[in-house]
Amino acid sequence: MNETIASMVNRRSCRKFSDRMPSAAEIDAVVEAGLYAASGMGRQSTIVLKVTNKELRDRISRMNAAIMGKDEGLDPFYGAPAILVVLADREVPTHVYDGSLTMGNLMVAAESLGLASIWIHRAKEEFDSEEGKAILAELGVEGDYEGVGHCALGYWDAEKPEPPARRDGRVFCAE
Repeated sequence: MNETIASMVNRRSCRKFSDRMPSAAEIDAVVEAGLYAASGMGRQSTIVLKVTNKELRDRISRMNAAIMGKDEGLDPFYGAPAILVVLADREVPTHVYDGSLTMGNLMVAAESLGLASIWIHRAKEEFDSEEGKAILAELGVEGDYEGVGHCALGYWDAEKPEPPARRDGRVFCAE
């Protein structure tokens, strides 16, 4: 099995991160891999918010918890020190698919570098809110973007789980 396929097969969602921040070079490499994801007609509709500032990270965490109906004490990002938020241009018909491919690339790239990751939802609701729009404006983001997902990123602070067995009956041949 080659290294790329091994990263895909071995990737697991991390639900307990250490507080150790990945290096800027590691985060940048993951982001670059995300930006090379396939996109409908090559439109490259996605953008990535690289959130390593603890105050902004915690603000987004509180927004996410509120959307879940949970109190502020819950961290939907499982303690990950870095969050990569994927948003996509609503004007592009394939924007949600483009964002999903970007998320996949981010998580596989993280695995290839020995980093832990997990896809956390509710980015759409966050960035459709007035507070979310204010965050985008504070960061200088212009345009009509829809939140697709958060890639929580860091290092494992738990034993990495073994993969569950793959369900049978998911491949159909038309030869």
